[in-house]
Amino acid sequence: MRIRAGFEIAYDCPAPTPMMLTLSVHPSRQGDLETPDWIATNPNLDVRQYIDAFGNICSRLTAPAGRTVLSADFIIRDSGLLDVVAPDARQTPVEDLPDEALIFLLGSRYCETDRLSDIAWRLFENTAPGWARVQAIIDYVHDHIVFNYQHARPTKTAYEAWEEKAGVCRDYAHLAIAFCRCMNIPARYCTGYLGDIGVPVVGEMDFSAWMEVYLDGTWYPFDPRNHIPRIGRVLIARGRDAIDVAIANTFGQATLSVFKVVSYDVEVPPPGVTQTALPTAAGVSV
Repeated sequence: MRIRAGFEIAYDCPAPTPMMLTLSVHPSRQGDLETPDWIATNPNLDVRQYIDAFGNICSRLTAPAGRTVLSADFIIRDSGLLDVVAPDARQTPVEDLPDEALIFLLGSRYCETDRLSDIAWRLFENTAPGWARVQAIIDYVHDHIVFNYQHARPTKTAYEAWEEKAGVCRDYAHLAIAFCRCMNIPARYCTGYLGDIGVPVVGEMDFSAWMEVYLDGTWYPFDPRNHIPRIGRVLIARGRDAIDVAIANTFGQATLSVFKVVSYDVEVPPPGVTQTALPTAAGVSV
């Protein structure tokens, strides 16, 4: 399968504003790119990239006063297979976990394990450890939270999502991650592209949030928002929670004025999408 993906994002800044962006395809998927996922800018700006502490590609630039448009338009190869399901995957005892997995057992900015631990053990203590326990957590979170953009806010935590019972994909992921960590299962936050491939088209495209859980020596994707294995995930970044993978950190006043994201099977474009280039500020279109 060949997936076309990209974005167009614009910020209005009253003064020059440094920015740190997490918008590039993750290094683990760079080898699947058929065309570059370069970040184009209008006006043309110097963009410098580095690898952060979680292995993600981050970009730095300084947006001038006025409007700055960021865009990318690329094609990436994908297996076309559904997310892996491994119902026999076992839970690894904490003492046997690899060192690098331990950080994903700890509480973080949006995943307050201290506030949710008693709730998690009350809900899931009697579930079988391993895949079955994670699936029970995913099922609970999917049923507990009602998807609603009107209840989204950048400061909402896992505990607040549990209390309010409403939110968006990041809230589903934060709550499920926190519950897994409370049950001694490493879990990390993921963001990337997830187009409506193999499922009905449900509306405007956005970047998507899901999670990966460490079981039996492997990190497996789980998606409490969508609740079913999906086709065509294109990972951008992983971290403890959304704080580590924000698409943009702006060090000054910046107003988001344009936000468009696309991701679809090149052979089966969604209704209303034609095979023309995305609006691209500069650089190469495909």
